[in-house]
Amino acid sequence: MNDVPVLESSVNESPVNDPRFPGLRRRGFLAVAGGAAGLGALVLAGCAGSEPAADPAKGGGKPRRGGRLRAAFAGGGASETLDPHLANLFVDVARAKALFDKLADYGPDLSAQPRLAAAWESNAGLDRWKVTLREARFHDGRPVTAQDVLYSYRRITDPKKAFRARASLEPVDLEASRAPDDRTVEFVLKRPTAEFPNVLAAFGAYIVPEGEQDFDRSPVGSGPFRFVSFAPGKSAVYERNEDHWDGAPYLDELEFVVANEESARVNALLGGQIEYAHELNPATGRAHEGKGQIEIIRLRNSAMQAFAMKTDRPPFDDRRVREAFFLIADRGELVDGALSGAGEIGNDLFGKGYEYYAASLPQREQDLDRARALLKQAGAEGLEVTLDTSPVAAGFTEAATIFRDQAARAGVTITVRTGSKDSYWKDILDSGTICSYRSGAMPIEAHISQRLLTDSTTNATKWHHKDFDALYQQAQSTKDKAARTAVHERMQRRLHAEGGFLIWGFADWILGTAPGVRGVDSTAPANSLDWARFDKVWLA
Repeated sequence: MNDVPVLESSVNESPVNDPRFPGLRRRGFLAVAGGAAGLGALVLAGCAGSEPAADPAKGGGKPRRGGRLRAAFAGGGASETLDPHLANLFVDVARAKALFDKLADYGPDLSAQPRLAAAWESNAGLDRWKVTLREARFHDGRPVTAQDVLYSYRRITDPKKAFRARASLEPVDLEASRAPDDRTVEFVLKRPTAEFPNVLAAFGAYIVPEGEQDFDRSPVGSGPFRFVSFAPGKSAVYERNEDHWDGAPYLDELEFVVANEESARVNALLGGQIEYAHELNPATGRAHEGKGQIEIIRLRNSAMQAFAMKTDRPPFDDRRVREAFFLIADRGELVDGALSGAGEIGNDLFGKGYEYYAASLPQREQDLDRARALLKQAGAEGLEVTLDTSPVAAGFTEAATIFRDQAARAGVTITVRTGSKDSYWKDILDSGTICSYRSGAMPIEAHISQRLLTDSTTNATKWHHKDFDALYQQAQSTKDKAARTAVHERMQRRLHAEGGFLIWGFADWILGTAPGVRGVDSTAPANSLDWARFDKVWLA
């Protein structure tokens, strides 16, 4: 997209070419879900928002209108696009949710919450869902219709394209689905899917006007902000949409500035060039918290931290060896050392605090004597393994070194092998035996469908069990929420006992803001609805 011209802005431009904002060196990380996911077979009604009362947890004070907020994110260079169906990086998603809407989005517990969908309901077989749209309009005044929804989903699932939400929409038979009227979509599914609302909330499943293909010159969405200008790899400027169905934003203008180095984002925040800095490291958070220069906001449970053991090859094809590794981990030491304490310990299960999480399972603790006994039973005394890691993510190399030293106390020799940041995620998918791993927020069902089914495309632990697949399908075809929750607990009990993910912690996602910024939600994990929710932010 290097040939896309920069549109003239009607507002004052900021110094986007300032040397504080260097070219691309490190991309923001966004782990996403595909496949069907979510809620039960029920109707959810959403209503248009009015101005909320002040929430002390989000900064306090009475909301006021006006001003421009400048938000700095790591970016994607000159190839950046505003096409919402191509959103891959955090900055892409933040820009997309400002301009566009989805039918649903993920709440704080990663359950689906209605957005453009006013309500949804299923048939008894869970293979047909009726979605009723709320009254909403695109920025050019056209109403958002069922035809726009079907066009958007058919565009996303075009087999010739590589749009982000394509895998998530796979359960939908879009040829059979139809729009009986402008505000009703009848989705026909390929199989029963109790958690279909999470498909509506899938990452990248934004609704665009029927026929729209060009999103970089003058994109039209139904989101809380309207397009003003875009310079790929540098800046995007938006203005308030007074007619947004969920209420007009408080800000007059919103500018996204690309600053790839964390130090550049921090220095720009300290120097007053920006008011919001995304993705700060734990050391920065600790250094500035409570000092008064900037506000540090911690989004809890935003990033799973783990080691992934491949269960289809020695030595981790023996469940006793996997259990021994679970027991070798001192999770508190890993959180303190690798995350500078900016997080909480894990229990070898994804999604702590999310919908369906099996919180009743006992917290696993280090037990080196039991670990040595299990290794002896497995004939793995004196075990030597190579742990693959990379500086691709904060804390990876530190955690690998800490775990190496912990394993040595159980008689296990770990050699840490550091891989390329550019190819790490591809390299570890099929090669090696154990590796550093992390994930952003997604529904627990989506984690299972994408990473733990026999045919999952990102099955890093090579967890291949047909009876486990059958439990997943049972959950998907179970209409009663309590019964479905029980099936999810059965799956998690098995993963806790013998799975391949040693999930040692959940890292805080750290943001920095200027002292006068209000309304930034501190309870929303990265990737969820209220993360980067700039339509609810104001300048005090």
